[in-house]
Amino acid sequence: MAEEVELSDEQKKDIAKWFLLNSPAGEIQYVAKDLRTVLNDDGVYNEAALDAFPVYNKTHMICLEMPGRIGDVLVTSYGELAGNEFLDPRTAQVAIIDHVKQVCTEVRPASDEELPSPYIEEFRGALDAEILKYAGEAYPKGVCSVFCTDGKDAEGPGSNFELVVVISATKLSPQNFCNGSWLSVWKIEFKDDIQVLELTGKLQVGAHYFEEGNVQLDAKHECKDSTIFQSPDDCAVSIANIIRHHETEYLGSLEASYLNLPDTTFKDLRRKLPVTRTLFPWHNTLQFSLTRDIQKELGIGK
Repeated sequence: MAEEVELSDEQKKDIAKWFLLNSPAGEIQYVAKDLRTVLNDDGVYNEAALDAFPVYNKTHMICLEMPGRIGDVLVTSYGELAGNEFLDPRTAQVAIIDHVKQVCTEVRPASDEELPSPYIEEFRGALDAEILKYAGEAYPKGVCSVFCTDGKDAEGPGSNFELVVVISATKLSPQNFCNGSWLSVWKIEFKDDIQVLELTGKLQVGAHYFEEGNVQLDAKHECKDSTIFQSPDDCAVSIANIIRHHETEYLGSLEASYLNLPDTTFKDLRRKLPVTRTLFPWHNTLQFSLTRDIQKELGIGK
């Protein structure tokens, strides 16, 4: 019989970090609770949590409510000022975050150095208003923000700069054994010298179903587009329309692929004849669940 090898604290920490970082959207606190119990070592757990939570929070771009109900802040690298300080451009506030508890503990006004120039703010504010309107229509539980990531000190025409649009939405329903998330990041390069705006979008959809099983979806998509450099309001409308078009198109393609799953993907995943030597009844897949009714149909299980 092979001798059991005791893991070092560093190995335990690395394994714990892996589980925390790979938690589905909205579920890291559940994973953390179980990890603390399994490790039975607060020192190792705390080190893993301090390393993993900031990365997880920024990767998933979680949304936290600021004290005083002044608004929400997106925890993202685009608004990160320090390890636990994040700018909310819409309210011109800086939120101080407790990463492990995933709460905003306090806020302070942003300094002039932390905010875009009045010229850049015209473009950022106009785009923020349009994206806020779009996100409210498309993602009822979504949160959005627009950040200036390059050239924020430009004082007038003739300068290139960059804005980033972030849209984050989650629908958490653990009591029904399912959670879902949407995340889109759009980088917009304002090229004043050639009067062009270039857009690059990265879209990500995640879903986790865990009733009598564990099924996860992680779909990603990238797209590019461009439009002409115009006034702040006209730029905002054009950008919002482009984002709406690409995101609607992508969601439509996902829906179409799901409708084709029974005839394509699911068939490819199964062997021609299962261990029961009985053909799978594809003609009747919509009339039973994936557990109890399949067992009854195939005559397996009790």
